[in-house]
Amino acid sequence: MRSWILVAAMTASSMSLQAADEKTALERGEYGPLDKAPNTALYDYPVKVSEHVYSAIGATQPPTYENAGHNNNLSFVIGSDAVLVVNGGSNNALARALHAEIQKITDLPVKYAISENGQGHAVFGNHYWKSQGATLIGHVDAQHEIDEKGFGGLSREFAQDTDLVNFDVTFEEQYELDLGGLPVIAKIYGSAHSPGDVSVLIPKDQVVLAGDMAFHVRMPPIFDNTDTALWLESFELFADEVSDWMIVPGHGGPTDVATVTAGTKDYLVFLRGEVQEILDNGGSLDDAYKIDQSQYKHWHTYDELAARNAGRVFERMEFE
Repeated sequence: MRSWILVAAMTASSMSLQAADEKTALERGEYGPLDKAPNTALYDYPVKVSEHVYSAIGATQPPTYENAGHNNNLSFVIGSDAVLVVNGGSNNALARALHAEIQKITDLPVKYAISENGQGHAVFGNHYWKSQGATLIGHVDAQHEIDEKGFGGLSREFAQDTDLVNFDVTFEEQYELDLGGLPVIAKIYGSAHSPGDVSVLIPKDQVVLAGDMAFHVRMPPIFDNTDTALWLESFELFADEVSDWMIVPGHGGPTDVATVTAGTKDYLVFLRGEVQEILDNGGSLDDAYKIDQSQYKHWHTYDELAARNAGRVFERMEFE
């Protein structure tokens, strides 16, 4: 009888391990909790970064029902006259939830909303901020992304009252605001991981909301139109200017330049070096997919992005 129980237990354990192996990294909990703030649409509540800057740090995982598409950082800056929101959010539900948190801290109006780029989780919630009277600001290339892609990738579960809106103000190099004794600069350093990637600098606090110029915790995604050679050049300009500042990247919590350098520049240099070796040896796209990136396996979204990143770098470097 005991031997039967032992065999049954071993069989059940084997089946359990097999089922666990079939789960994704997200399902296995490797990217953290599915939701840190279940009483709000936000994945997590805002944290105070500096005297004037707060950020609701999003999930470093793909968008899910549980995180309501809050998988990037939604930040705000409070001056003496007005509030600036950085990133509209994936939908109106997230924007509304962020506004509720802002109103717990200040009764000043949200007069401006800057989007870090033209991706959905940066712009879809702009509809809500527009309805609150905010001026919507973004880079000209981010507006082109909105024009081209529209509502692609919108999380419909939370989008019942969300509509697509354009920026009120676009800029090419930088755009300056004064929130009341608090200058803020939205600036592009050059091509990064997607068109129109801007960083928002708050010089008085020595804080930069870096957007997708800089990554840590999660693997940087490389898109079809990402030029990693140019991204490296842009990153150097960015890092030089904010070398001793607090960095709030597009994903992951507040950190420093050394950390985002390891999470961005060093990874891009590694991947490009591996691809260049394949090209020098007459290798193929299939070889690129097999690049050993296991040193980055601890990064969130590794399973979803590693092989795809390598393939996209190879396809572009073939023609550099």
